[in-house]
Amino acid sequence: MTYDIDIAGMQRTLPIFPISDDTAIGAFVIFGDVELTVHCAAELLKRAPEYDYLIAPEAKAIPLIYEMARQSGAETYFLARKKAKAYMSGVFSVEVQSITTEGVQTLVIDTEDAKAIEGKRMLILDDVISTGESLRAMEELVTQAGGIVAGRMAILAEGDAAKRDDIITLAPLPLFTADGKPKA
Repeated sequence: MTYDIDIAGMQRTLPIFPISDDTAIGAFVIFGDVELTVHCAAELLKRAPEYDYLIAPEAKAIPLIYEMARQSGAETYFLARKKAKAYMSGVFSVEVQSITTEGVQTLVIDTEDAKAIEGKRMLILDDVISTGESLRAMEELVTQAGGIVAGRMAILAEGDAAKRDDIITLAPLPLFTADGKPKA
């Protein structure tokens, strides 16, 4: 089962995978697709509100945030890591439950990043927004660090997230029934 999608003028075919007995998702993975990454970064930058820094959760948004920083000439961007690393000097953390990951995850930034984020307009990025839980966690991290959420962007808005007007996206992605038909 597959789903054909137009992402701001670029065509891709996504495989459909079940995530429960009655729901499947179109698997959108930007890793390894340089052409799509460059295209999506350019298209999102055209739509971006004013911001000081970009921030994204680890890991699937890493190619996107890097390419947006490169294209915009930014010298710095921030990643919320999935766990604290030995080199982090103190941490801010938030728990999140994602639609595509089993169990509760933690997103972490260190205090040095938080100092740089304080008082700055932060543009939150992700590859796909579905339930909005990763977005909520990212907003909480930015707020804990004293930053200002300038905007929220993703390549795709999945399911009900496509109805939100507070997220800038390039295309909607439906959820699917177990047999691969788009849900209404």
